[in-house]
Amino acid sequence: MSAESFDLFVIGAGSGGVRAARMAAQRGARVAVADPAPLGGTCVNLGCIPKKLYSFAAHYADAFEESHGYGWTMTQPSFDWATLKANRAREILRLNGIYAQLLEGSGVTLLPSRATLRGPNEVEVDGRIHRAKHVLVATGGRPVVPVLPGHELAVTSNEMFDLPEFPRRLVVIGGGYIASEFASIFAGLGSQVTQIYRGEQILRGFDDDVRHFVAAEMRKKGVVLHTQAQVAQIERAAGALQATLVNGAVLSADTILYATGRRPNTEGLGLAELDVKLTPNGAVVVDEHYRSSVPSIHALGDVIDRVQLTPVALAEAMALVDRLFGEGRRRVDYELIPTAVFTDPNIGTVGLTEAAARERFGDVRVFRSEFKALKHTLSGSSERTLMKLVVDAASDRVVGLHMVGADAGEIVQGFGVALKAGATKAQFDATIGIHPTAAEEFVTMREPSMA
Repeated sequence: MSAESFDLFVIGAGSGGVRAARMAAQRGARVAVADPAPLGGTCVNLGCIPKKLYSFAAHYADAFEESHGYGWTMTQPSFDWATLKANRAREILRLNGIYAQLLEGSGVTLLPSRATLRGPNEVEVDGRIHRAKHVLVATGGRPVVPVLPGHELAVTSNEMFDLPEFPRRLVVIGGGYIASEFASIFAGLGSQVTQIYRGEQILRGFDDDVRHFVAAEMRKKGVVLHTQAQVAQIERAAGALQATLVNGAVLSADTILYATGRRPNTEGLGLAELDVKLTPNGAVVVDEHYRSSVPSIHALGDVIDRVQLTPVALAEAMALVDRLFGEGRRRVDYELIPTAVFTDPNIGTVGLTEAAARERFGDVRVFRSEFKALKHTLSGSSERTLMKLVVDAASDRVVGLHMVGADAGEIVQGFGVALKAGATKAQFDATIGIHPTAAEEFVTMREPSMA
């Protein structure tokens, strides 16, 4: 193999790595991708996709119950965990194959093994040294479990999709979006779920109204939520797992999930040996062009611990490829990134929280609406929907939009375009709503709840 084997060598075949490899190859670059894990990374295999599939599954129990109000009768439905797991596995395998086809079809060399950096332009795979003009580290992140007595008895989000037995009792430790999503999913599937969070309210970083509202809705759906609580130890006793809290309370469970954070996957890659600058938690430090402290080595996605979202990694990959093999005009704007949390009910949000808007702009107007969706006037469900707009008073620009309710992510995606375009509250008001929908509430709120 020649000394300059590749123009770009990508370590990691997750969303960002695959996108960068494909786009670079389509621009004529010689590209290789190395990853021992199934193609697609966390999102496809252990994150976004299986999580959303399980979220769909979790809603059917409510749907069966709610159908009675619409005249449907049926025998008591039952849930089969093995069937869901098998069907999910088949779909993920299909997606792995699609990723392989996309890469191979673009002319990318696939190396299904672990890669280690041996020099600024050298990567070792299976004992063979490959040279590359540019190296991209896109190895993502992994869940971490804090060290405490019995921590090895807990599982992480990686194992939750394929547990051997369905947990009739589940304890979820953590208050972020991953913990809250799994709490909602397994409660919907039929588990008795207890969620433990050390803070005053789950989903730190989200708008306070959203946090309190969704916590109340989750409790209505059966999640027992304990805030300002911590686990002291985990042990196996009387045929079950037991989590003992700092206050002395003991919770019994079939499965205990720790979802308290993630850490970039940088150990063992040879980065430290090359003096690539890392943060204290192991993230690769990069500049605005995703270049590390070693100019030939780049990084993006979860491994830089900037914004841990798949679409952000994709955007970063496009910007990097454009700089290395194109005109270099692409930039990633980290403002106004829409996101969704697949709790029950869902959260959709884009822009600033009320607190952040007040800190940035000072004078803001807030519009808030809470209601029972039309569907639930007959379903018998007590679920409610929350919608909130945060407006900069000086410019009338809508700077924050938040929703808790059915299909919140689908609804907020479109409004993300409006906020990105700089839409004002007056323009929201001038827009005709689609009736009857929940989404129309965003263009019909007239009176501010506070200023």
